[in-house]
Amino acid sequence: MPSESKKAEPKTLEPKSTLRYRILRYTPDLVRDEWVNIGVLLEETRGSRHALRLIEEPREIARVRRLHPDADEDLLRALPVEFDARLRGPDREVSNYLEKLEQNLSNALQFSPQKGLLADNFDDELDRLYRDHVAPPSRRAGGILQSTRDWMREKLNDVFRRHRVLGKLEQRVRIEGFTQPGDPLRLDYGYQNGVRGFIHSISLRRDIPQAKVLAYTAECIHARDSRAQITAITEVEPAADNPRHQFVEKLFAEQNIRIVAMNRVEGFAEELRLQLN
Repeated sequence: MPSESKKAEPKTLEPKSTLRYRILRYTPDLVRDEWVNIGVLLEETRGSRHALRLIEEPREIARVRRLHPDADEDLLRALPVEFDARLRGPDREVSNYLEKLEQNLSNALQFSPQKGLLADNFDDELDRLYRDHVAPPSRRAGGILQSTRDWMREKLNDVFRRHRVLGKLEQRVRIEGFTQPGDPLRLDYGYQNGVRGFIHSISLRRDIPQAKVLAYTAECIHARDSRAQITAITEVEPAADNPRHQFVEKLFAEQNIRIVAMNRVEGFAEELRLQLN
């Protein structure tokens, strides 16, 4: 039976923080005043942490085009790179930029009124806000509309938290240092303890193009760091009788990408905990 000290351990993970957020809206036709949410800006009320997560994946851009056929796709694709570069500066410059951001936005881009909240974990809250307000709903699971990758990220956060490794992982890791400047891709998790490692969720049912992107990214990473560990988390085990699954499995094997299905993430998390201790 676990001791009382072990039972109390999860309560000490991270105290609640006061945060504030705004939703970034895209309004291509100001006369009609019809907008679509394309991003969320989250900031610490007392602290220097801030993050702006914007739509980047093809299905997210496609959803905007379905709602607004005349949407400026070049603008939407450029926004993550532009904002990311501005938010990486010194704290004072970023604070000034955020204060002036509202008046500097184009007419097509508008922020919703600011709202406050309490949260245990900044990254988890950014994911939740993005999922609730921005991400295109694609699947009904347990009465909640969510994408497969969002579902996997939720489960992974929970598993990593219970195995006490979530706090040792960097989330939404930029990889442009391995590929090319301006590459908007971010891998779900990263870590470093003797060797560098990356973890990214891929849906075998839906993310074949993203599997190709991950394979290219792995090739670039290994060209600079041959010892880097890259793990793909999939919703199911690759099926031997499914040609698409076998295509991804072979593609990943060629780039030394390990596949861990969701039914094996508990063991993977424990393995990671021992490695990161």
